Amino acid sequence: MARGDPRPGAGGGHAVTEDRKTQLAENLAQVEERISAACAKAGRPRDEVTLIVVTKTYPASDVRLLAELGVRQVAENRDQEAARKAAECADLPLTWHFVGQLQTNKVRSVAGYAGIVQSVDRARLVTALDKEAVRTGRELGCLIQVALDAESGVRGERGGVAPDGVAALAEQIAGAQGLRLDGLMTVAPLAGPYAGRELAAFERLMEISSDLRGNHPAANMVSAGMSADLEEAVAAGATHVRVGTAVLGVRPRLR
Repeated sequence: MARGDPRPGAGGGHAVTEDRKTQLAENLAQVEERISAACAKAGRPRDEVTLIVVTKTYPASDVRLLAELGVRQVAENRDQEAARKAAECADLPLTWHFVGQLQTNKVRSVAGYAGIVQSVDRARLVTALDKEAVRTGRELGCLIQVALDAESGVRGERGGVAPDGVAALAEQIAGAQGLRLDGLMTVAPLAGPYAGRELAAFERLMEISSDLRGNHPAANMVSAGMSADLEEAVAAGATHVRVGTAVLGVRPRLR
């Protein structure tokens, strides 16, 4: 179980910082053991799976400690928090992933710090992201968020495009001047035929990924699995897992 005081900024001073770093190191080691064991069970090399630490609700000081411990991929889901944190940590060798539902009025901000947007799920968002990427001279990586609880033509409760909408969205991203189609992302659905069936959900995502790579071979990133179901994601073939609680501790309740 992840250890550590979950309150952002709890305590103060060098001793507290060192204690927090020790806690994070222990938690990272436990997550590493889980990923390694899952890879071994699935017959996969450990280096096929990349850990992304989800740092939402935690302070920039934790991000700095994670960087000192070797973490290079971090994720946020709210722009207001993410923009501030990314600015405070701009000197660190990090790739920032945006994983939350993204409104078009936040695109300019997100495109300024995110290396990859994992929650691309509609044409209008692709257009907005491309415009900002071109304006700033950046190439922005994109994952299509797949909603496995969505019927044809609708979006899932957690965002995402229905599986049969992936191909058209992929073509739009691939044709955009400032964007790079990197692959797919999903969150285990709470409703629909895959509710409570995480392994089956992630296996379905891998099928969609296989279809996608038929036309876009470089779009081989598959982001799936979080603290509670990373083993199922690795078993299915995910290339990236997004882990927050297991590394940073139980999240504080948002006020």
